[in-house]
Amino acid sequence: MKHFRMSFVITIICLGLATWWGYTQGGVTGALQAMGVATILSIMEVSLSFDNAVVNAAVLKTWDRFWRNLFLTVGILVAVFGMRLVFPLLIVAQAADLGLGEVWHLALNNPAAYSQHLTNHHAEVAAFGGIFLLLVFLNFLFDDERHLHWLGCVEKKIGSLGKIASISVFLALGILIASLSLVEEGKKLIVLVAGIWGILTYVGVDIIGSLLEKNDNDPNVGDLVKRGGIGGFLYLEVLDASFSFDGVIGAFAITSDVVIIMLGLGIGAMFVRSITIYLVHQETLDKFVYLEHGAHYAIGVLAFIMLASMKYHVPELFTGLIGVALILASLWSSMRYRRKAALNNS
Repeated sequence: MKHFRMSFVITIICLGLATWWGYTQGGVTGALQAMGVATILSIMEVSLSFDNAVVNAAVLKTWDRFWRNLFLTVGILVAVFGMRLVFPLLIVAQAADLGLGEVWHLALNNPAAYSQHLTNHHAEVAAFGGIFLLLVFLNFLFDDERHLHWLGCVEKKIGSLGKIASISVFLALGILIASLSLVEEGKKLIVLVAGIWGILTYVGVDIIGSLLEKNDNDPNVGDLVKRGGIGGFLYLEVLDASFSFDGVIGAFAITSDVVIIMLGLGIGAMFVRSITIYLVHQETLDKFVYLEHGAHYAIGVLAFIMLASMKYHVPELFTGLIGVALILASLWSSMRYRRKAALNNS
């Protein structure tokens, strides 16, 4: 429980603030409603981002203490305040041609208008985040050096395609172009540009990390993030940002109160951080060997859901449950693998 101690402290503080904020808006009824909504949002955030915690842990377990602690401290501040408060404000500011102060005033005093501005730009956000997450999944899938395969020979055969240079980028571009059919004519160009920025960001993390780190002999993001440093730090920050897009947009289907959204999602983000620390310290990924596979497949599903959401509404409950189902399936497979290995060794 020591890994979750700070998360419970933050939960009590945030729920207290949410209750106080609700009371100022609508008395006792408003206070109870605000506390309940914040709780729901925190649970939704954990369910949507559990696979994010697994992937984070898979990367962080090979990092040195400095970079690991930096991500778990500075990174969580960026995750809570940057992606769940500032980034939505920036989107609305750019869309409405307003200053950040004016947008904050709009969010507090006219949340319906603020929510509408943000929702109007959902397609671009979904294209950027969906394509970035898709590349994370594809580069895991097309890893010809991985020896352990959850789906057996099928996954091994697919992984061998990783020998083809840039196959992940090629497929991501193709899927992005195909997904434009889901967008109305007037938005196709801006959605295409947003998706291309998702690709450029993924590749750019690799380039920046290689330029800034002393040991820059590794040619791809997969090798880069394993050794930590600025490249890996940027990679995990953008990965977390891509996960948070879906949660922030989805939160407005539950409430338009930006303060409650930030507090609720902030609680969830803290628990995701605690889960990440727990997985690293307990060496869980070494014990459950297919857990990382399940998380990446969940990321792949989330990527396609985000792209589909440019036209269709996909309930957040479905998104969270399918991710949890893949994680549980990978846990079950891992336990079977351990039992089989124990029998072979006995």
